[in-house]
Amino acid sequence: MARLRPPPTAPSPELRGATAPPCGADPAPEPLPPQPRRPTGSPPRGGGRRPGPATWRRLGWDWGCASACWPPAACSLWRLRGAQQAVCAPSRVSFLTGRRPDTTRLYDFYSYWRVHAGNYSTMPQYFKENGYMTMSVGKVFHPGVSSNYHDDYPYSWSIPPFHPSTEKYENDKTCRGKDGRLYANLVCPVNVTEMPGGTLPDIQTTEEAIRLLKVMKTQKQKFFLAVGYHKPHIPLRYPQEFLKLYPLENITLAPDPWVPKKLPSVAYNPWMDIRQRDDVQALNVSFPYGPLPDDFQRQIRQSYYAAVSYLDMQVGRLLNALDDVGLSSSTMVVFTADHGWSLGEHGEWAKYSNFDVATRVPLMFYVPGMTSAAASQQGRIFPYLDPFSHNLGLVPQGQSKKVVELVSLFSTLAELAGLQVPPACPKTSFHVALCTEGASIVHYFNSSEEKVETEDGCEDNNRCHTEEPVAFSQYPRPSDTPQWNSDRPELKDIRIMGYSMRTIDYRYTVWVQFNPNNFSADFEDVHAGELYVVEIDPNQDYNIYNNTLHGHLFKKLLGFLKH
Repeated sequence: MARLRPPPTAPSPELRGATAPPCGADPAPEPLPPQPRRPTGSPPRGGGRRPGPATWRRLGWDWGCASACWPPAACSLWRLRGAQQAVCAPSRVSFLTGRRPDTTRLYDFYSYWRVHAGNYSTMPQYFKENGYMTMSVGKVFHPGVSSNYHDDYPYSWSIPPFHPSTEKYENDKTCRGKDGRLYANLVCPVNVTEMPGGTLPDIQTTEEAIRLLKVMKTQKQKFFLAVGYHKPHIPLRYPQEFLKLYPLENITLAPDPWVPKKLPSVAYNPWMDIRQRDDVQALNVSFPYGPLPDDFQRQIRQSYYAAVSYLDMQVGRLLNALDDVGLSSSTMVVFTADHGWSLGEHGEWAKYSNFDVATRVPLMFYVPGMTSAAASQQGRIFPYLDPFSHNLGLVPQGQSKKVVELVSLFSTLAELAGLQVPPACPKTSFHVALCTEGASIVHYFNSSEEKVETEDGCEDNNRCHTEEPVAFSQYPRPSDTPQWNSDRPELKDIRIMGYSMRTIDYRYTVWVQFNPNNFSADFEDVHAGELYVVEIDPNQDYNIYNNTLHGHLFKKLLGFLKH
């Protein structure tokens, strides 16, 4: 496409009018460090592609295009992709800065990386500094302290971020029980017309994102649009008609709904967040292991699937609008999430662990001319599919078994847009404003698995064949045994850090002593370990850490963390 003119010095009235003021009476943000004056990248080569919209939400890794998703031929899907920490704020800050939690020093929700770690550039900030209009709609950064109460505006965004007006009701008593009273339930199918404002946050988010696409069509300038959806985050509040897609009699329990016998107690997540919901509290479930009654487990799983289909419809509407405004042939789209979610596997619920169900996320790319087939007969890349009248279970045709990480998104999108790829971070990078700890995965696009093995950027083909790609994650704990704050310990309470690496063949995790005062891990003090061989134990139920020699794995993990 032709090179687009740079953005104006001030946003147009249409863009200014689209934004919402910061919500409520939040505490005053921390004083911002001065914005560094530095060259950030070369001009786009050949005009580049628009890297927007990007959408992210928390989803389990096995999410398929259940209804309104893009056509299978339009995108590429990575099957083994990992978040760096399975909780909202740390994961989002990690992939938006391209740095791991040990570098952002954010393991909870209560610090702002620019003040407490380093004044790191973000992905949208980098695009903004290279001539893009950057816009945030919905939940992109986690709100509150971790993004300085204003979603890292004005650093990352050209205009103030938009938040739905009904977002403030997310945790209110809006779920009508059988007795007619309202509750703050975990399982919460609703009549949308009865909700505050007669709508739901994700519906408002989609409407605003579509409005901005229409504005950008008239502006004819490069843009970076980030769209963050709430669902299927709890509470599972969604339009009740989506239940019909998943009849309760067809819902099964998790394949492994028990707590594994050899699971170290430090590794267990006691799912405190769902215990705080009214319907779960009424069950009087024992702490820490439960279990929940089987019938209620099925209800949770049913509502999770329904909430995903509701989200799927919103994504379908957004992509359909991209076609409507004529931008789909010149706009990259990325779909991902900040973490997964356990649905009873290992006797756990929610995230807060290093298991695949918590760390693996969907990761799909649509890149015009690279991942897409020809448009449909109607000339559309993203024809809308009604979830109530189409077959379920569509999955993108282009799939890769390569192990990739969310921390690679920054460098990948920069390369796809024709920008200079930020350099790799040095061993210590707290003083470096622009660098990434995740390598671009563009060389995996449209390459066979065999071809990629010899084109991984290595000059030595033998080394390329023997090096296995790895995804790293970590999770903090306050104690060796499950506590009320095991799932979300504040920094001051962290005493143990679980470092985990996932390859195609295995998951290896060590839980080591951690000092929150100086952010140091003591690998001489290992509290527990986990080792799962995926080929024979795909669900990671049988820990063979104590039955296997694994010194080479420990050295590999330690070597990565040191460099």
